[in-house]
Amino acid sequence: MIERLRAWARTYTDEGRYTPVGVAFHWVMAALVVFQLAWGVYASWRFAGGDKVFALQVHGAVGLPILVLAALRLVWRMLVPGPVNDADRLGAWQIAVARVTVVVFYLCFFALPLSGWAMWSAEAPPGPLRLAGVVPWPRMPFDELPVEARWLILDLANDVHGILVIALLLLVPLHAGAALKHHFWERNDVLRAMLPEVPDEPAIPPASTRTRKGPPLRGASGAG
Repeated sequence: MIERLRAWARTYTDEGRYTPVGVAFHWVMAALVVFQLAWGVYASWRFAGGDKVFALQVHGAVGLPILVLAALRLVWRMLVPGPVNDADRLGAWQIAVARVTVVVFYLCFFALPLSGWAMWSAEAPPGPLRLAGVVPWPRMPFDELPVEARWLILDLANDVHGILVIALLLLVPLHAGAALKHHFWERNDVLRAMLPEVPDEPAIPPASTRTRKGPPLRGASGAG
């Protein structure tokens, strides 16, 4: 089955493109991350009360799918190698920067939801935690720990969360800017490889070459 999957993926990767699954992972996660960054700022500005509770519940409900998708995407990357395209023919330092960027992104994809989950579990939560706001999600087993230990976990998780948010706020625009630079300035296929494939419109033959169906017109036969 894995070989069939890889054979299907090669129909895309041999053309320097990511598979539709890889493209979906990328853009769905990108949308969720951008939303989380904006919503997290919004939630931090809310005063204690119903609005803040709601904002935190939404933040947690959206953060957990990022954790699940990150795990699935990592498995997909291990099963289906990405394409070889212009990104692999850049200078050594550019390739090194790109690889470090991928590692930091994955660190954020995992550590941000995990640290948020830890914060939710270490203190009195603002409500039940649900995956995508639907599926019940358990708390981490911190209930039996001393209060001092739970406060230490809360403080550490909060610091990790804040540092990684800053990292994402720097990385996301840099990543987007680099992709646009590759596409518009260097004219290579780095961005195109991750864009959804749009099928070409079927060619319409010229009117002079189309085959006429039905009886000929009277004027065309020479009859008056």
